[in-house]
Amino acid sequence: MEEFVVLVNPEDEVLGLMEKQQAHINGLLHRAFSVFLFNSKGEMLLQKRASGKYHSPNQWTNAVCSHPREGETYLEGAKRRLKEELGIETELSEKFNFIYKADVGGSLWEHELDHVFTGNYESDFNLNKEEVEEIRFISMKDLDEEMVENPENFTEWFKIILEEYKHHF
Repeated sequence: MEEFVVLVNPEDEVLGLMEKQQAHINGLLHRAFSVFLFNSKGEMLLQKRASGKYHSPNQWTNAVCSHPREGETYLEGAKRRLKEELGIETELSEKFNFIYKADVGGSLWEHELDHVFTGNYESDFNLNKEEVEEIRFISMKDLDEEMVENPENFTEWFKIILEEYKHHF
């Protein structure tokens, strides 16, 4: 099934729809969301993207990041992808939004108006192996060290979104 993203201007006014990969080739601004999940120890959940993903395969990133569908709110999209990728449901709260542009390799760009959500979770997961290779929780201190030592192991957008997250908290 073809996936479409919602193209927007910087004020989040809808400009139209475009097939997802084409939007990433063209580097056009579109709606997105990112979810940061934490356990009771304050550790962040990371997911390793599946090896079959068309960009950034086998790289670590935040719990979920994707795009709301036409007619779907950012929160509805975030909850849908939690279920589709991790097989879970949990409460989320929106923390902030911002615009970024990242070169993700292969002549592809993520240019997104990204709404960032946080939540807490530490029960069982039911991973969709077409989306997620594996998951793990990590302390912020260990994550910072790992990102300095092995930045190539992490998605380009996660590096940007994590820095923006730190500015807000």
